[in-house]
Amino acid sequence: MLDPHGLYEVAGELPALDGPVLIQALTGFVDAGSAIQLSRENLLENLESEVVATFDMDQLLDYRSRRPPMIFVADHFESYEDPVLALHLVRDQLGTPFLLLTGPEPDLQWERFIKAVTELIERLGVKVTIGLNAIPMAVPHTRPAGLTAHATDKSLIGDHESWLQRVQVPASLGNLLELRLGRSGHDALGYAAHVPHYLAQTGYPAAAELLLDAVSKVTGLALPTGKLRESAKLVREEVDKQIAEDEQAARLVTSLEAQYDAFLRGRANSLLVESDAPLPTAEELGAELERFLAEQTRDD
Repeated sequence: MLDPHGLYEVAGELPALDGPVLIQALTGFVDAGSAIQLSRENLLENLESEVVATFDMDQLLDYRSRRPPMIFVADHFESYEDPVLALHLVRDQLGTPFLLLTGPEPDLQWERFIKAVTELIERLGVKVTIGLNAIPMAVPHTRPAGLTAHATDKSLIGDHESWLQRVQVPASLGNLLELRLGRSGHDALGYAAHVPHYLAQTGYPAAAELLLDAVSKVTGLALPTGKLRESAKLVREEVDKQIAEDEQAARLVTSLEAQYDAFLRGRANSLLVESDAPLPTAEELGAELERFLAEQTRDD
């Protein structure tokens, strides 16, 4: 393996910190409802921050698989949006410093990148790393959003109730980082917000609010969520309005609610419920609602 230190460049001197939290918010894998992106933007737009280190994207990104955007105007190319993977020093609403890792998930050199991040974690004295994620689930938007928590040590997430037992999933850089940190003696945990899968392709600020509230609760950081809450209310009102105008869509949401409520009552081991008349599957419900909401967007 090449020297991990060669993957990043520090902006000046590393700050002297007293056991900061590091929030990892890489995008590019599963970001249902753009919850990771919304969380990152909310923190950087509403809190004081500065870049501590940047990573060499030429070594980490497959540009052909994720082509950065360029702007063409009339007869010339005007701009190019450089992909940036950076570690920020951020101060919460009370002035407490924490670290925020943002940018696209690397396509290449995962193990080397993890070594580089671990090196920075050790140099900065990070006490715990927290990953943000958002996954599409067969849940209705009319019920409280759920959260899956995971950690290198169960004590880090307390009595959080698990939604899953054992399942094989595609690896992501963020989840692998958590695994590697745990095996090297560092505390790490993560949260995955549950996003209604018929809203997974649109902005869902309620999920971002849920993620940041979870981070605040476990770390004590004072993170801003007011604007996310306001946006979530507007999104909820718009979705409710669209569904209320279509009887079939309303029936589908009602079916999802029945499945969800049955799951919470412990009458099933999945988000499905037995009945005399078979209910449509979660995939069928999601596909139908996605179609309906897409049509409403086009009409607008």
